[in-house]
Amino acid sequence: MLPNARGATLEPQPQPGAGKAVGANDRIRFGIIGVGMEGSNVLASALSLPGAECVAAADLYDGRHTLAKEITGNPNLPTTRRYHDILDRKDIDCVLVAVPDFWHRQIVVDACEAGKDVYCEKPMSHTVAEGFDMVQAAEQHNRVVQVGAQRVSSVLCAKAREMVRGGAIGEVNMVELTLGRNSPTGAWEYPPPPDLSAANFDWDTWLKDTPKIPFNPDRFARWRCWRDYGTGVAGDLMVHLISAMLFTLDWNEPPRSALSLGGIYRWKDGRDMPDLQTVLFDYHGIPVYIRLGLSTETPETARYMGPKGVLDTTEFGIHYSPQAGIDTDPSYYDSSYPAKMRQEYVKEWHEEHDPPPGKEPLTEQTLYAGDDWDDLRPHIWTFFESVKTRRPNVENAVFGNHAAIACHMANLSYFQKRQVFWDSSTRTVKDSL
Repeated sequence: MLPNARGATLEPQPQPGAGKAVGANDRIRFGIIGVGMEGSNVLASALSLPGAECVAAADLYDGRHTLAKEITGNPNLPTTRRYHDILDRKDIDCVLVAVPDFWHRQIVVDACEAGKDVYCEKPMSHTVAEGFDMVQAAEQHNRVVQVGAQRVSSVLCAKAREMVRGGAIGEVNMVELTLGRNSPTGAWEYPPPPDLSAANFDWDTWLKDTPKIPFNPDRFARWRCWRDYGTGVAGDLMVHLISAMLFTLDWNEPPRSALSLGGIYRWKDGRDMPDLQTVLFDYHGIPVYIRLGLSTETPETARYMGPKGVLDTTEFGIHYSPQAGIDTDPSYYDSSYPAKMRQEYVKEWHEEHDPPPGKEPLTEQTLYAGDDWDDLRPHIWTFFESVKTRRPNVENAVFGNHAAIACHMANLSYFQKRQVFWDSSTRTVKDSL
């Protein structure tokens, strides 16, 4: 622990009903669409919650049918390659969607039209226009839609939000969001399933409306590397940081502008999305700087700065450093004074500002420790509660769309090599206003 620091452990978010018998009215029957790396985590996390039951799973790769049965412990779990088979079922309350970005819009819209509530993995959309289609579908069909950037439901972000609202750092005047990885897995060079083939995987359907190319296992496993299918480091990593920031600071809006620089510096494996991306956003006049890299590991930190101090939030904790914002010594400008004047100034300054002996001020820093802000369980629990109660959730379609717009603006700026601006009247990104 740092000198003059006091610590506290944050209690996890309560999960009503945990450890108790679950009545029929409290049960949630869900289907899952996409059981890959993230989908398998979503499925296991959902099943760890009281009253949750998976009744069907869909994936275009048959190996994940087997995986879904293993995770649920149900060898007879209905599985299918057609996600519409799940949407057509009348015995499910909602669907969990964890598929590549370029599939989000179609599945979410289809689910809403089928009368199903939807938990959709981040980023919400693959393009700006798709996000508004999804918002419209949720509103038109009165469906609960929650986007899966889970930090919005973490105790750490809740505490940071409380502290900012309470004036701990004063008016926020800058935000820095940083994250760095340094491994092939961290750069999405995932090993495709060894048995993946045209016999057990529907490659043509997976491609959707993207360019038709021959079967390519790397494209399937490493889809985040290509613009046709994903949104790069912005949609995979930045969206977590942006979503947490929007929640912490009560900024449920797109940025005014974005200016991005970066490139492919290390992972020259055929990808067309950058492996280093820096972005400077303007959120109603406040600069938000973001650095995302895949070739140097650095701590993941969200730093909120104001005249009263700094709030550093990380995966497992919050570090609050208050600042008085006053001089603690005579101004070094006195070096421009003649010697006699300088001596008189220093003497007078100390007489006016020095505390009495034994009354020297003590500056405390505060540390809060809490559950991993990437724990999926509180977030999925929030979704299930909204499905049961019909009460709105924080990371609804509008919120998720705002976070995704920031990612799209960052990518558009990167590819166009210029600053881009948000036009709220046309709901489009423009080169100028």
